[in-house]
Formats: sequence, C-alpha cells, structure tokens
Amino acid sequence: MKFSTIGTSWITESFIAAAKQSGSAELHAVYSRTEESAKAFAEKNGAKQWFSNLEAMLQDEESDFIYIASPNRMHYEHMIMCMENGKHVFCEKPMVLNESQWNHVQETAKEKGVFVFEGFRHLYSPNYKKLKDQLAQVGQVRSVMLQYVQYSSKYDAFKEGKAPNVFSKEFAGGAIMDLGVYPLSLALDLFGEPNNINYFPVLLSNGTDGSGTLVLSYNEFVVTILCSKIAQGTAPSEIHGEDGALRMDHVAPIEQLSFYDRKTKETTELAERQEQLDMIYEAQAFVKMVKEQNLEEHAAGLERSRQVAKWTSEARKQHNILFPGE
Repeated sequence: MKFSTIGTSWITESFIAAAKQSGSAELHAVYSRTEESAKAFAEKNGAKQWFSNLEAMLQDEESDFIYIASPNRMHYEHMIMCMENGKHVFCEKPMVLNESQWNHVQETAKEKGVFVFEGFRHLYSPNYKKLKDQLAQVGQVRSVMLQYVQYSSKYDAFKEGKAPNVFSKEFAGGAIMDLGVYPLSLALDLFGEPNNINYFPVLLSNGTDGSGTLVLSYNEFVVTILCSKIAQGTAPSEIHGEDGALRMDHVAPIEQLSFYDRKTKETTELAERQEQLDMIYEAQAFVKMVKEQNLEEHAAGLERSRQVAKWTSEARKQHNILFPGE
C-alpha cells in the first residue's frame, strides 16, 4: 500500500521508517503548510511528491491511506477531510477529543467505506500480547499501578514563557492527552470500562495539566495511572493479583516483563526481543486489517478509541480542562 503524510515531526519520520522496514507500506507524498518545508521533508524521507495544499494531496489517487501526525486539535478535522476523499486513515493518538467527534468519525468511515486506526503502538507489540496472554496468572486482580512520567523536551521552553503545542489548550495539549492515553488505553483494553474515573491534575499557569493522577474504579479493584510531562519517573508498572504480580518496565514500549508467583516466590522473565522501532507492529497491523477488510478488528479498534475519548473527556471536564469547541 502507498501512503501520504500530514505532519513533519520526528514521529512522522519514525512511522515512515517503520513502514519501510516492515515492508508493509511505501511513502508516496507528504504535506506541509509551506512548499519549502514540504519539499525539504519529501527529499529527506524519499517521498515522490510533496504538497502545500492538503486538498490537492487528498485528491491524488496514488495514496491508499493517510498518516496523520498533526497537532492533537487538528486530528479530527484532518481525519474527516481524508475520509471524505475516500482515504483510509492511520491517525496518531489522540484520534479525537470526545465522543461527539468519535461519532462523526465512525459515521463517516462507514459512509465512505474506509478504515480508521488510532496509533497506539504499544498495544500491537509482542510483549504487550505476552502480557495479555499471561494476565490470568495473577488470579483475581486487586490493584493496578501504571505510569508514564517523562520530562518533556518542550517543558523548558514553556518555563521560558513560550507556548509549545504540547502545553497548549489551543492545540489540545497536556499530560493526559499526550502521555496519559497510553496507560489508559492499556487499562481499557485489558479490563474494559470502569465504573467511574477521577482525575487529580497538577495545573500549569495556563490551565493545562502538566501532570496528573487518574483513578479508575472497577467492581473488585482500582487502577491508578500516573502521567507527567514535567518530571521524570523510573518506577515500573505493575498488575497485582491474589496469585501473583506482573511487572513491566514501561507501558510504551514494554521491554522488560516478568511474573512473580506469590506461592513459590519465584520470578519468571516473560519478555521477548522486539524491534527497536516498535511502530513496525502497528503499521503491519493496520495494513493487514485494510487488505483483509477485517471489519471485526476495525470495530474493536474504534470501540477502544471511543472509550479513550469518553474517559479522557470526563477526566478533563472535572477540572475545566477544555479545548476549543468544547
């Protein structure tokens, strides 16, 4: 399959490299707002064409799907434009900001007969699949602690009075949307929807959440999620059960994974070697889904995206963390 891109950041370059390395897709064209940056990005990454007019790129029949990595707030608008032009869509997280946007995305995808996919790279990796396979070993789950605490390369600029997109309400930035969606999507994928959610953010001077703690309440256990763009964490994430515990070094990607057996006191290493460029796995999964017209997998992915949008929106509203149009 051939694809075109919206967005010229490092994450777009990583996807291009992953698609090429996996052999699943070939870069055709790129879009940027200026012809100069579009041409430079195309030449750097081996694209055959470049565009500074998005509609023109979307009307190009050579591309089968569009990879979207524009600022968070633009994802929804760009997705709709792509689907209206009959293109399949691979969109970086967060795909949408709320359930209202999700409803429109789902309806448009169905109407146009295209597939949409949210880029949760960690949920397609071999070690995450290993985690799911071994989850039953812990017995009845009683508590879960997941963390994604990573000091942002843009935070120093924010402290100097600048306004990076990742710390801007205007561009739907903040800790929960940028990092929190990783552990949240993992929890929703493993355990389903919680009974309720509570968010305890650390708000910055402009009202965005620099960090925060999410608490998801289930009938028999609680999931606690730590996310931050203004500190650096080193603690592992764990799932605690009556029979043992699963420990992972990180949620995205999981490079170290082990099971501790409460009865034998033994620890078993479970992780396997993964590709360093772990976006390979999601690129392969997306292309395979489209080629095989796997409607069941498409529906499952869409439902997970709906849940992420629903619960992040609920968490944000508790503290008036609202984005344009909300």
